[in-house]
Amino acid sequence: MINNRKLSRIEQAMETLNSRATTWNILTISRINGPLSKEMVRQALDIVQCRQPRLNYRIIRSMNSLYFQAQGTAKISLRVVNKLEEEQWQEVVSEEMNEEIDSSKGLLRVVLVPILNKSNLSYLITTVHHAIADGLSCIQLHSEILTYCHKIEDGEIITPVTSLPLLPSSEELLPKWTKGLRGSISSIMFLLRLSFQRIWYRPKTLGFEKYAPIVKRRSDIIHRQISQELTQKFVNLCRQEKTTVNSALCAAMMFTVARKIIKNNTKSIPVSCLTYLDLRRHIKPRISDEEMAVLASSLMGFYTIERDTSFWELARQVKQKLEASIKHGDLFKVMLIANHLINYCFIQPKEVAATVSLSNLGKVNIPKTYGVFELEEISFAASHSLYAGMFVTHASTFQGKMLLNFVFSQPSISQNTMEILITDFLSCIFEVCNLDGNPYFT
Repeated sequence: MINNRKLSRIEQAMETLNSRATTWNILTISRINGPLSKEMVRQALDIVQCRQPRLNYRIIRSMNSLYFQAQGTAKISLRVVNKLEEEQWQEVVSEEMNEEIDSSKGLLRVVLVPILNKSNLSYLITTVHHAIADGLSCIQLHSEILTYCHKIEDGEIITPVTSLPLLPSSEELLPKWTKGLRGSISSIMFLLRLSFQRIWYRPKTLGFEKYAPIVKRRSDIIHRQISQELTQKFVNLCRQEKTTVNSALCAAMMFTVARKIIKNNTKSIPVSCLTYLDLRRHIKPRISDEEMAVLASSLMGFYTIERDTSFWELARQVKQKLEASIKHGDLFKVMLIANHLINYCFIQPKEVAATVSLSNLGKVNIPKTYGVFELEEISFAASHSLYAGMFVTHASTFQGKMLLNFVFSQPSISQNTMEILITDFLSCIFEVCNLDGNPYFT
């Protein structure tokens, strides 16, 4: 195992977000039916920490640089928080979102939330530093923990586990053209193009209901679900309309915000959509989902919604723009300039990064049953204190049901405003699925 390694640019950016704004730490939430105990989870976490090399990392500062170090890392933190009602798991997630990860000790902490008024029902909540993981690997981590809990409950003797190979930094996994002079020129040109598009389109956003400096902002979460029946109907319609679920969700979010902020006499409204995507499928050889690393990137798209813009037309536009950007290697270029984009947010705290933001894992392909343990639901979210004034959604689909975590930065968006936006968003999905024809913006 490599004991020390300097953080790459994207990893440094993630630590900056954690330490200065408690932003972009990844929270994964599992609803589990079965006799889960603290002792069982503790043993499973110790095994997982042996298997996943990045869970043995902590971050140290040396000679004005940040390094991963494998010596002196603490055991994965585990605490139990008893709650009476099952909806109260959201309170725990909200607390976790607003607590910085002490990266000098470790990069993962875990909370077990037994629900006292429901026998054998618990929520397992992990908070992972984004410098070592992404949404897909965090979902796989929960599956791995439950696999070991099953073996422990069965009394199976678990021999010393073999550690997974230690991946190099995300930037080292990128294509050769991103390195050296060519990579530097490509990233500079991409940053200039992105800046020009932002100036040219001047996208409208929700803005600030109330401004607060970064240190006084707070992340909060609202959870919603779409039934299996409606989820399947939505998926089928996306296929029929020659677009993707991801692009249609982006369109629904942009429709929702545009309808809220457009003026009566305005004919069109410019908007922007920040979409987070999986890098693993674009890297050769492909990295498996269980290997922990920050292998997610983002793309910014700019759109103009007219009064007569149709929902499916906008969804197809999103799909086409994303495909074109991916073809031009923009997913890789974003990794090279991420630190500049994040630093800009700190320099200009009154700027809103985008109109809407979507991170959609799509269909979650992990087992539902682990012996006596049944994984009933699994979803994820990221803390978002820094990114004020944005309508943000994290989506995943498990066992045919879409799970949505809406995260927002207070006080820029109030709880009441967010509730209204979510209701309008879900109404848009319902309208698309249940009205004949092609819904239009107005």
